[in-house]
Amino acid sequence: MNCDLYVITDTTLSGGRPHEEIAHLAIDGGADVIQLRDKTCSIPELVASGKRVKVVTRQTGTLFIVNDRLDVAIACGADGVHLGQDDMQVRSARAIAPHDFLIGVSVGSRGEAQRAVKDGADYLAASPVFPTAQKTDANTLCGISGIQRIRAAVDVPLIAIGGIGMHNVCDVIRAGADGIAVISAVVGQPDISGAARALKDRIMACKKELVHRGR
Repeated sequence: MNCDLYVITDTTLSGGRPHEEIAHLAIDGGADVIQLRDKTCSIPELVASGKRVKVVTRQTGTLFIVNDRLDVAIACGADGVHLGQDDMQVRSARAIAPHDFLIGVSVGSRGEAQRAVKDGADYLAASPVFPTAQKTDANTLCGISGIQRIRAAVDVPLIAIGGIGMHNVCDVIRAGADGIAVISAVVGQPDISGAARALKDRIMACKKELVHRGR
């Protein structure tokens, strides 16, 4: 699973751009994974948006994930679903999901990570790493040290999410994250493709640096 740059859609932050347009622009800038996330629309609207995003990702061979809703993910032909700690349990999702369906899980600790992998998670998201508009309480933060602990405990792909941008992306890559997931750092920018391209270039430069150091 290539997850260097994982972009999560948000029609509000994008200034009203629809999910499929966000997906197209982010992929044009180098996004490897698109996650459809919308907590405001109805289920039928979400499925319809998902089907339009799927058209875009199918054309480019980009992975397409739906946030929270396994039913929506299956209905719109997504490649997988991403679950939070309060969503459907991984074991239950795995029992329902199609063959080769990806299941990602947000985790904040070593224990959550080990449990998710044991139950069948294909990839993990260390969340939140840094303060965000949604989570500013320092007690809930995973932090750089959290990424390091999770990385040492599991061997599935690990992305980092929460307050990540050009200024700190190398910190999370050095800590052991395989990639980053972002919303505002790409979707909230006037030039979505340009912002994605700049982040992708920075990620790849950080990884190249680690290779040269023998890590």
